[in-house]
Amino acid sequence: MRIFIAGGSGVLGRALIPLLTAAGHQVTATTRAPARAALISQLGATPVVVDALDRAAMFETVSQSGPDAIVHLLTDLSTGDSASNARLRVAGTRNLVDAALAAGTPRMVAESISWVYPSSTTPATEAEPLDPDTTEPRRTTIGAVRSLESAVTEVPEHVVLRFGQLYGPGTWFSRGGRYGRDARSGRLAATETVASFLHTSDAAHATLIALGWTSGTWNIVDDEPATGHQWVPRFATAVGGDGSVAAHISASGNIGRPVSNARARDNGLELQHSSWRAGFCTL
Repeated sequence: MRIFIAGGSGVLGRALIPLLTAAGHQVTATTRAPARAALISQLGATPVVVDALDRAAMFETVSQSGPDAIVHLLTDLSTGDSASNARLRVAGTRNLVDAALAAGTPRMVAESISWVYPSSTTPATEAEPLDPDTTEPRRTTIGAVRSLESAVTEVPEHVVLRFGQLYGPGTWFSRGGRYGRDARSGRLAATETVASFLHTSDAAHATLIALGWTSGTWNIVDDEPATGHQWVPRFATAVGGDGSVAAHISASGNIGRPVSNARARDNGLELQHSSWRAGFCTL
């Protein structure tokens, strides 16, 4: 297939391109940064420099590529500005979906997030609605996710992947990442909030096989949701800190939510890192 990756120079795009080319697909991948075009070429894809917020440019780029499927990996995480990332989820997705529809592209696989469900102790499935009652900045994030997922459903064949917290090289959860630095300095709080994790290699593999899944929403997380009390000390040790002192205990007032990956597991998802416990040891 001819596959167009929007956001191909990011962490997940860089992991996905080699999988797609090895499977025989012809890949075009976008980046906003001209300096990253050479990296995309080295990975085996055709690079295109374009800003997803430039509507006319996105229409032209998708039309010229003529893809059979689009993989939507657009994020804006470098500054940690949730509002900027939300804007890209809303406006960037709108431009990409409209460009896909104009070009007659029949299929889209889109990256979303799994920490969008109401707090509870029971595992969340894909059938549950997004959290309807929350405060800022989470409210902006949930609203942007809702906009992204709704827009993607306009593409005839659409798959939304709700990923867990991504960890691995280049992410915030790595030795050089935002939370890795916080863990080593003792600033990373260990709270009661439950989180679900996913290694970037497993996220890339899930995206590859999702090209063959039926339309719908899928939770893509590992098998072991965990509270911050459980994962923070192990993460701190894994990134070079002292697990006994690198995290301080605090209360968030949010119990979070475990997320079920049963549907994806039943449809062929096999995880290389089924638990963050072993996965953190690779950092």
